[in-house]
Amino acid sequence: MEVNWSIFFLIVGAAIVTVIPRVLPLVVLSRIQLPEWGMRWLQHVPIAVMAALVGQELLVKDGRFSLFANNLELLAALPTFLVAVITRSLLGTVVTGVLSMLLLRFLF
Repeated sequence: MEVNWSIFFLIVGAAIVTVIPRVLPLVVLSRIQLPEWGMRWLQHVPIAVMAALVGQELLVKDGRFSLFANNLELLAALPTFLVAVITRSLLGTVVTGVLSMLLLRFLF
């Protein structure tokens, strides 16, 4: 089997570009003490990222804002969100989301 060096260097380069943004902040931040306000601010980053991902998935269809026009995902998200808030159960939330989407796709 012959090694294609351009593909090999492309894979190594992609690995380096992927590792640097993940490892460098960990190395730098592990050596310094962040102030309390910085730690409080960083606690909100995962929630903000998740909200952005879910919001885009639910509200953007074909590159355009879509609130009501055939937006089954948004309709399925409503009972799913209610179950998540009331029960705080990951399994219950996932099952509700899957069943809601299944029912809506079956009906529409």
